[in-house]
Amino acid sequence: MKMKSHCPINYSLEHFGDRWSLLIIRDLMFNGKRHYNEFLESAEKISTSVLGDRLKQLEEADIINKGKDEVKKSRIKYSLTRKGINMLPIMLELVCWSGKYDSESDINDDFLTQANNEREKLIQSTTEKLENEHLMN
Repeated sequence: MKMKSHCPINYSLEHFGDRWSLLIIRDLMFNGKRHYNEFLESAEKISTSVLGDRLKQLEEADIINKGKDEVKKSRIKYSLTRKGINMLPIMLELVCWSGKYDSESDINDDFLTQANNEREKLIQSTTEKLENEHLMN
């Protein structure tokens, strides 16, 4: 991937800095979604062309990878890579920021409390879970 600049913010944005990429990462990280059709079912209603493009970009950036589904061999299963899992603190920060400023946020209150008050513990437990689900398969 050719970078426009190596400013740290630009580097991050070039990898995952659009709405749809972050929502795909959210679905993989927090909602257990692993298949193309599951991403299409998200409330934000991503189009098929945008979804295909973002999945390709995330794969090229080594944030996700794709493989065969163990149950249905003809189906592709998406997983977070180590680089993708390492985005967990960023994603939690977005959750906390939204929980603070969005009065209609549909976030689970217990999760938000844990993200705000026991962040390191939450990062550790969630990282272990994601590693088991995404890196071991």
